[in-house]
Amino acid sequence: MSDRRKRVMPLKDRARAVLAMSLAGYALDVPLSRVEEDGRDSSVAFARQVAMYLANTALGMSLARIAAAFGRDRSTVAYACRHIEDMRDNSRFDTWIEALARSATEAPSPFVNIQSAA
Repeated sequence: MSDRRKRVMPLKDRARAVLAMSLAGYALDVPLSRVEEDGRDSSVAFARQVAMYLANTALGMSLARIAAAFGRDRSTVAYACRHIEDMRDNSRFDTWIEALARSATEAPSPFVNIQSAA
């Protein structure tokens, strides 16, 4: 994990980022461990961009909080969100990304205290 990711951040932000990365990685057949890496391989970078977009649009995270959770600069997150938004002009891509966004928003909230739910 890079030094930027070691900064203190709300646990909920990291959980949301992992959810977005997991969904994007699954949909693009990229392992979560690769999405989290600093690598610039095009398929990995695209999965990371999709995850950042989902974190922003579906999970309601600000660009600054996404940047902290992903260990990136805010400008990198802004670029990723613009790039994915521009791709939504393609109807097939738009349908695909919308399904991913629904998956993110419909994911159940984590139990704060599982024992009290029983």
